[in-house]
Amino acid sequence: MKKLSFFAVALAAMAFAACGGNKSAQTEEESRDSLSMFEQQQIEAAIKMNFDSLAAEVARLKQLPVVQKNGMIVLTDEEKQVRPHYLLDLSVAEQAMTLAEEYRVLSAIEVDKEIAALYDLPMEGYDKAIAKLVADINDPSFKVLDSEYSIYESSQMLYDAMNENGRINFFWQIVSASLVEQLYILSQNVDKFMAAFDDEAASNVSLRIILIQDAINRLTEYDPELLPVAEAIDPLAVINAITVEEFKSQIVEAGDQIAQARQALIELVY
Repeated sequence: MKKLSFFAVALAAMAFAACGGNKSAQTEEESRDSLSMFEQQQIEAAIKMNFDSLAAEVARLKQLPVVQKNGMIVLTDEEKQVRPHYLLDLSVAEQAMTLAEEYRVLSAIEVDKEIAALYDLPMEGYDKAIAKLVADINDPSFKVLDSEYSIYESSQMLYDAMNENGRINFFWQIVSASLVEQLYILSQNVDKFMAAFDDEAASNVSLRIILIQDAINRLTEYDPELLPVAEAIDPLAVINAITVEEFKSQIVEAGDQIAQARQALIELVY
């Protein structure tokens, strides 16, 4: 039986949000400063084409083996006894206050859920946290995605929908948080997770970092709330490997920078 994915609970959550939940959609939208500040129509057509191209390149890259669902990483019964203490506390879903934080936390929890599944951990808490965040975000863009796939598995479809809904700034928040969380998980169990990488996968990560940084830096001109994101992921530029050996070494050396990026974007420790 396939695991319950993000969009299986997303549809239910969005239905809840559409009915009002604890507050009206209008009130919720009015309280979202970052959404009102971002005017997608102000982006010049030539610049807009650059964002489209960057998103297409990100979608073209294979996902990190850390979250691929094809058995790239298999844990023994003995390994499953060592719980992944590095996964986010699911209370972070309650701590997210701004719309940008909710998008980023949602993306990170999606990644953590895949790792939790490797360890045969209960999925109920993850599904509940995901459903809450989807309801709070109330983004119609999520409706275009297949119920069996996660945010990070359908990035082109999601980008197109978020583009149509004037939310491409939040798309790049999502992919930034997803990348940081995957790198953080990788840094916490390098020997095990790195075994699933080959040279192509390693170079794909380096290119993914470049593409995301480029997009975020360009968008800061239109959305000032992306400046902290740009600053948080800027140190990740030290990861530029084209081989597994280089990549493993760089992940180890950049462990502190990755942890700091994660704290800034996802952990939300106030």
